Amino acid sequence: MSTASVPLPNWINYALIPLINLILAFLVSGLVVWIIGEDPYEALKLMLAGALGRGEGIGFTLFYATNFIFTGLSVAVAYHAGLFNIGSEGQAYLGGLGAALVALSLDHYVPWYVTMPLAICAAALFGAAGAAIPAWLQAKRNSHIVITTIMFNYIISSLMNYVLVHVLIVPGKMAPETRTFLEGGQLPKLDWLMAMFGLKLGPAPLNVSFLIALVMCVLVWVLIWRTKLGYEMRTLGLSRSVAAYAGIPYVKIVIITMLISGGLAGMMALNPVMGASARLQVEFVSGAGFVGIAVSLMGRNHPIGIVLAAILFGVLYQGGAELSFDMPTITRDMIMVIQGLVILFAGALEYMFRPTIVRIYQQIVKA
Repeated sequence: MSTASVPLPNWINYALIPLINLILAFLVSGLVVWIIGEDPYEALKLMLAGALGRGEGIGFTLFYATNFIFTGLSVAVAYHAGLFNIGSEGQAYLGGLGAALVALSLDHYVPWYVTMPLAICAAALFGAAGAAIPAWLQAKRNSHIVITTIMFNYIISSLMNYVLVHVLIVPGKMAPETRTFLEGGQLPKLDWLMAMFGLKLGPAPLNVSFLIALVMCVLVWVLIWRTKLGYEMRTLGLSRSVAAYAGIPYVKIVIITMLISGGLAGMMALNPVMGASARLQVEFVSGAGFVGIAVSLMGRNHPIGIVLAAILFGVLYQGGAELSFDMPTITRDMIMVIQGLVILFAGALEYMFRPTIVRIYQQIVKA
């Protein structure tokens, strides 16, 4: 029997194997740091201190993690139905447009708690719209979802550039961005949450969208594991032929799944657009859509795992920024290398140690 098909306890699949891969990634990263002449242990301490050592660092870490939770959930929902959505980047761009239009329209008239639910809906609808055509092409024309979603990233990016430069730009300004939203169009910061733990948020842009992301985690868990639709999605993801034999409509499930996936990606825009910068800017997604792929894989496509993986990448982003400041020889490019190693070992090589672990587990069980 292949080791890939040998059942293992959940604590091995979802905890031990990812932990081993993560440790190996950091060991290799430490070796790279040592080769360039720095102390790996000191670099690790500086990174953790910068990300988790004070309220401001934690705020930035959770701010980055919020983006990755949304995009990780987006990838995970599609993955459960056997689809690989690589278009979260573009779908998040469109979500930002939807949220910005709501904020620009209402910020003069209503408080943020009235604007927020409408912005959530608009971001989700615009994000779903970005996934609609690839979904239809996959469902009706059997076009490969990977190709169509990744190409739509470029189409949507060009569309956003046009809208910001020719439609929404502030007259007289050179920067392709909207005006700054008034308070009615801004999501409040979570100072009170940090204060509960005796910490000060400072200038960190952690905002209410973090709580929205956690709510989405719960709703995705309910959807995937506690609803008929979720059962049909998982069945389709396991076997298209079995799903057809069970009477599960392929076209319907593919389109609904991709719309939900795109909607979750679109909601990621709430964090940087309405929470951090309070305006719509070019390139506000900053690669979060692609990081969401690694976050989903590391988190085994489960909301709890996605939250933990997103926080890990938040630590790498924030801690890496602090590290490159305290150790100038470790540049931002080096930080990207470390992030890439984490993705490599925890994503592409996630089953590298599985055969050995299976053999050890079988020996322990037989003993």
